[in-house]
Amino acid sequence: MKVNLLDFDLQGLVAHSATMGERAFRAAQLMRWIHQAGESDFDRMTDLAKSFRAKLADTAEVASLPILSDTTAGDGTRKWLLASGSGNAIETVFIPEVNRGTLCVSSQVGCALECAFCSTGAQGFNRNLSVAEIIGQLWMANRELGAPERRAAAALAKENPERIISNVVMMGMGEPLTNFRNVVTALRIMLDDHAYGLSRRRVTLSTSGVVPEIDRLARECPVALAVSLHAPNDALRDRLVPINKRFPIRELLAACVRYLDYAPREFIMFEYVMLDGVNDSVEQARELVRTVSSVPCKINLIPFNPFPQSGFRRSPPDAVRRFAEVLHSAGLIATTRKTRGDDIDAACGQLAGQVQDRTRRVIRRQGAVH
Repeated sequence: MKVNLLDFDLQGLVAHSATMGERAFRAAQLMRWIHQAGESDFDRMTDLAKSFRAKLADTAEVASLPILSDTTAGDGTRKWLLASGSGNAIETVFIPEVNRGTLCVSSQVGCALECAFCSTGAQGFNRNLSVAEIIGQLWMANRELGAPERRAAAALAKENPERIISNVVMMGMGEPLTNFRNVVTALRIMLDDHAYGLSRRRVTLSTSGVVPEIDRLARECPVALAVSLHAPNDALRDRLVPINKRFPIRELLAACVRYLDYAPREFIMFEYVMLDGVNDSVEQARELVRTVSSVPCKINLIPFNPFPQSGFRRSPPDAVRRFAEVLHSAGLIATTRKTRGDDIDAACGQLAGQVQDRTRRVIRRQGAVH
């Protein structure tokens, strides 16, 4: 079986190249061809020695997951469904905006954390994605969006090309921190100047609150951090985000404060999905202010995006406005996320893909209902 070079960061490519008798600088050249030029044909990597190209062709490949479908929403949001084997599929979403383009990347096939309001969690969990399957989403999206061609045209015109994908968020299917090693290697490729050269401030990892891994991320690869909070107290968060039973809010917030010593931003982003009659009252807003008072933060209020059998409704606009006013009055920065791609089920919380659940949690949930 051929080795997929998308699995390697620069250190890995150096080691792999050394097994073929090649010096370290060849690995940097190879990384630029793969990630900056989006090239998968070794014969086209013209500044590599022919002998090295021949060895690569015999032993290696550059391959992302196959595209099953490619859908564009009315607002320009684009969603790819990617085959991940054994009847499974994951989803990757590109969100174009006036001054940036954001790619939402998945880290797992499904998710084991079962957050109550999330379509991915309702599908169950199958497996972790490999490094190649994670970074391959960025590699694929760049090619599909024409980034290599734009870069080549800009080089001929002696111009600096604008990035099509300027931001990456690990907010797709899965909990990134429970696939820690593969996610961190993929993050390092995103940040590497020989690959995508993204700023740490422009790469965001969203977690439901796996406290020990937040500390590991701070030590190994600190990027911007978003935390799925969604409740002002433990009793409600236990229901909405079950991992809270292992890592309650107090422990989570302490980890957030520790993370800020390493973070590229001076604040933590707390995500708060607005659920009608569940977590959206004025009193709950006041309680949230008290809860997060110890953490430099911003609050991102997210309109709930429905999916079948969720059991929740989106908070009315007036409820969201009143909630935000309480936060603003307390001096907190709070924004309301604009819903994008909901007509193709590409909005926050709607990514489901195709998951052959290995945990039997879906079966247990169905049994509990009947």
